[in-house]
Amino acid sequence: MKTPIFKFKSKVWLYAGPTTWHFVTVPREQSEQIKFHGAEKMAGWGSIRMHVTIGKTEWDTSVFPEKRTGCYILPLKAAVRKAENISDDDTITVSLKIA
Repeated sequence: MKTPIFKFKSKVWLYAGPTTWHFVTVPREQSEQIKFHGAEKMAGWGSIRMHVTIGKTEWDTSVFPEKRTGCYILPLKAAVRKAENISDDDTITVSLKIA
């Protein structure tokens, strides 16, 4: 079975704890599909390795389940935000593929 590409728009949000992290939330429908297709590849904390594309920037990372919403969240590292000129509260288009 061919691995699907999950494409969606989501708003950038901040988690401010001891350090500040930028995330986007994967919508519920795509989160459920990722959980289904990635079940055999789940790692620690329920994370799933992904190949991510935002604009012209591509990288490999993981999505993590967020208990409160039941959706996955995707961390956005500073280099990606800088390369794609992404700021807090921007709505961005993301493509994910299970790695």
